[in-house]
Amino acid sequence: MAKSRIKTEFKVNQQIVYPSQGVGKITEIFEKEFNGEKTHYYKIYLEVSDMIVMVPVDKAKELGIRAIVEASEARKALNSLSDDSEPITSDWKLRYQMNLELLKKGSIGDIAQIVRCLYNRSKVKELPIQERKLYDSAKKLLEDEIAFALGKTQKDVENLIHEKLDPPGATPKVKQAIIQDEDDDDDFDMDDEEDTKKRRRSDDDDDDDDDEDDTDSLDDQEEEDYDDDYDE
Repeated sequence: MAKSRIKTEFKVNQQIVYPSQGVGKITEIFEKEFNGEKTHYYKIYLEVSDMIVMVPVDKAKELGIRAIVEASEARKALNSLSDDSEPITSDWKLRYQMNLELLKKGSIGDIAQIVRCLYNRSKVKELPIQERKLYDSAKKLLEDEIAFALGKTQKDVENLIHEKLDPPGATPKVKQAIIQDEDDDDDFDMDDEEDTKKRRRSDDDDDDDDDEDDTDSLDDQEEEDYDDDYDE
């Protein structure tokens, strides 16, 4: 494994953003032979997952790897968290897919939009587990990049983000959803079906009890009639 001396977009020890993975650091740029061809790689350490990944230099742009933004852009993204959320579908599966695509794009503005959207939605209705995980990932990525860009601690940035998302006395900034709420439709239908089955079983049990009671009454009546005939 040979050290690289080629000109690359990123340098050793430079902080970068790897979309959907987190903020990382270029620890090495090296050359390696693969299938008879020599390829240059970035070795990237991702602190959030404590992982090292190796990315071909010529694939970095395609994967959306980029440098940490300037302080002015970080402040702009931070301030955007206070903006009103645009109308968004209340179908969580569609909403999840839309936000996942934004996360893959990886710009700090896109990441801030995901955080704002899902935070405001969570104030109206609890997020499904998958969306909650997506929110946590986007928020962590936003915190890390803003902390590096502004030279602040993680705790300070976390507090700044919370203040922007939820100013004292503020109400959820969610406009009218574009379609009917379908977050729990599948679970609701399953519960309804189960309740229906239970009711049917209960009704059947009641019917069986009624039939047994009717049979017992009929037998008693026949015995009484027989006794009467015998007495006569």
